[in-house]
Amino acid sequence: MRTERNLTRLDRVFARLDREPERPAHLDVPKMSRHRIALFAATFAFYLAIVWAVLVTSWLVRLDWQVMFFRPYQQWPEIHAFVDYYVVLGQRGPTAVMVAAWLGWRSWRQHTLRPLLALGVSLLLLNVTVGAAKIGMGRLGPHYATTIGSNEMWLGGDIFPSGHTANAVVTWGILAYLASTPRARRWLSALSAVVSLGVGMSTVYLGTHWLSDVLLGWAAGLLILLALPWFEPLITGAESWIFGLRDRWYARRARTEPVKEPVSTPVVLTPPPASDREGTPAREPVPASRSRTPVHLAPGPHTARSERTPVTPAGSRRPPHADRHSRNAAPAARHLSGG
Repeated sequence: MRTERNLTRLDRVFARLDREPERPAHLDVPKMSRHRIALFAATFAFYLAIVWAVLVTSWLVRLDWQVMFFRPYQQWPEIHAFVDYYVVLGQRGPTAVMVAAWLGWRSWRQHTLRPLLALGVSLLLLNVTVGAAKIGMGRLGPHYATTIGSNEMWLGGDIFPSGHTANAVVTWGILAYLASTPRARRWLSALSAVVSLGVGMSTVYLGTHWLSDVLLGWAAGLLILLALPWFEPLITGAESWIFGLRDRWYARRARTEPVKEPVSTPVVLTPPPASDREGTPAREPVPASRSRTPVHLAPGPHTARSERTPVTPAGSRRPPHADRHSRNAAPAARHLSGG
């Protein structure tokens, strides 16, 4: 007998994803074209140039000190409150939650895990590359600088490159990378560039980063976005592995889950409306829900109902008794005997 098991919330999510197992045709997955490779090489060269300019204490380091002594937060104090809130757009936690919520909805609508997996790969690359550069170069920030004109390298800091700027480029740029049409990709690319530029300049305004930190953070984030097409086979393989793991889990659960037999509903049988005797009307069936009140019999010997003489419309079939009088004749008999 066929039985159906109750679906959990996770089952319903995967069932939704299985409605369209093939990736929609209108989704354009970026390829590692020659134009992208050339842009990646140019950005990487700019990244190396910034690092070299800071290492040799060039004009870029002198510009960092000039901006720091200018103290923008003192020049324009009226925008300080706005910048404090705006810089949150570059923090890892809040931005990752917001973008993951949007891409989760995209995954639900497009029946694919690629948006969430692409976000995960980009954030992983961001943590590894930018984190390693921060720890490796150990540059101190403007608030902790020790020697005027120095590059402040290898002193235990963690601000070079700017994590806020790189995170803004990657987190908001992934929306442009996953856009469905070229027009949407262009608009989202411009929007993410403006947001990340504002976040970088906000850190310079607040004095938490050197200007060179922001330039290197832009380059680091852009390198991650440009390199993502190289990781598309990994994303596709991870998606197939997740769905394969889900299918094996379903099969194992189906083998171990006991089959429940359906509980049959009891059927109430009613006697046929036929009479045992001719001329005796059929009795109406008594509903099962109605309970009869117990009948208390008088004390003394009595006969069972089956041994009593039945009563018909024609009258009683009980034989007359000489010592019994009917109720109507009893007063007349007593009157005759007394008169």
